[in-house]
Amino acid sequence: MEMTPYYIIILLVLIIVMLLIWQWRHQRLLSLRVRLMREAIRNRDFTFRLPANRMFHGERDLQAALNEMSGEINRLLARSEVESWQRLTRVLTHEIMNAVAPISSITQAYISSPLVKGTPLEEGMQAIRDTSVNLQTFVESYRKLTQLQAPHIEDVSIDGLTRSLRTLYPSIVWHVNIGNSQERVSADSGMLRQVMVNLTKNAIEAGARNIDLRLDYDDTRTLLLVSNDAPHIPPKEAREIFVPFFTTKPSGTGIGLPLSRQMMLAQEGDLWLAETPVAGFHTTFVVAANTYSS
Repeated sequence: MEMTPYYIIILLVLIIVMLLIWQWRHQRLLSLRVRLMREAIRNRDFTFRLPANRMFHGERDLQAALNEMSGEINRLLARSEVESWQRLTRVLTHEIMNAVAPISSITQAYISSPLVKGTPLEEGMQAIRDTSVNLQTFVESYRKLTQLQAPHIEDVSIDGLTRSLRTLYPSIVWHVNIGNSQERVSADSGMLRQVMVNLTKNAIEAGARNIDLRLDYDDTRTLLLVSNDAPHIPPKEAREIFVPFFTTKPSGTGIGLPLSRQMMLAQEGDLWLAETPVAGFHTTFVVAANTYSS
């Protein structure tokens, strides 16, 4: 009878030690999460989403709120960046058009003059006019970034969208894994289709022969993962691909991806380059659209 309290004390000590070890490991887990989030913020990566497993109920709610906050911050930053580029593009196109239009008009008048026609001056004037006309056409293409129409939101069939793409680009080997053929999103069908066409064209021009389409989910949004096997995009270029005017193509205009992102942001969605591509592919873009709710 005298030994009973001794065993109880040992048992209590063991329980306390186990609780302390568990608490220490749990705190280390929380500290790791904090370091990961700080590192992501330092690198201006607001797409991070940390799992909420092995956490208490309140901690899970806090982690979920932080995940949602990171996504909202990323969308706000992207929208602010797009608006800044819109303002800059609007000013640049206005000033360039104001300078070029008179040059084109004056050179056309001189070319039509009998004093110039048939003389060595005609060839030079024609070259000046052709250059100014080409510049006007070039600038007009950038006006798309500042003249985007308001989206018309409706329910869009993912299956119908992918079928349309496969019909439009039959030379590509398509790997479609969208599961339920009834999957729908709330989006502007024309804008969403244009975004998918832009991503497909870019992949083909980069040398892709296979394109993979699959779905994922993020809170109230449906994520359409668009992957291809074109050469990997170098990190330096990956940071610039959504900047207007940036292009690595000799004949590129640098507005395809910025315009695509702008169209997704206009309909409360988003577009970004995944940090880690889908297995078996070199590049994955994520098209985020609001999940359709009947």
